[in-house]
Amino acid sequence: MKVDKLSVSFDPELGDAIRKAAKRNGRGLSGWLAEAAAAKLRAEALADFLEGWEAEHSPLTAAELAAAAKELGLSRSAPVDPAA
Repeated sequence: MKVDKLSVSFDPELGDAIRKAAKRNGRGLSGWLAEAAAAKLRAEALADFLEGWEAEHSPLTAAELAAAAKELGLSRSAPVDPAA
């Protein structure tokens, strides 16, 4: 499998936390970081999609967001800001 090697820098506290999280999850550092980066990219793509959808249709209501959270089994302990 072809890989793209990158060099990244973190402040020491973040680097320590990343290494601990990877170890705790039984993952190598590269795999853990790749998974985290992929999750961030998916979240950004979803936010972009929703922004476009709301611009075309209308902003999602609090009731629609609550129904979606319930359907997905997500906790709604804090209000969701659809503009965020």
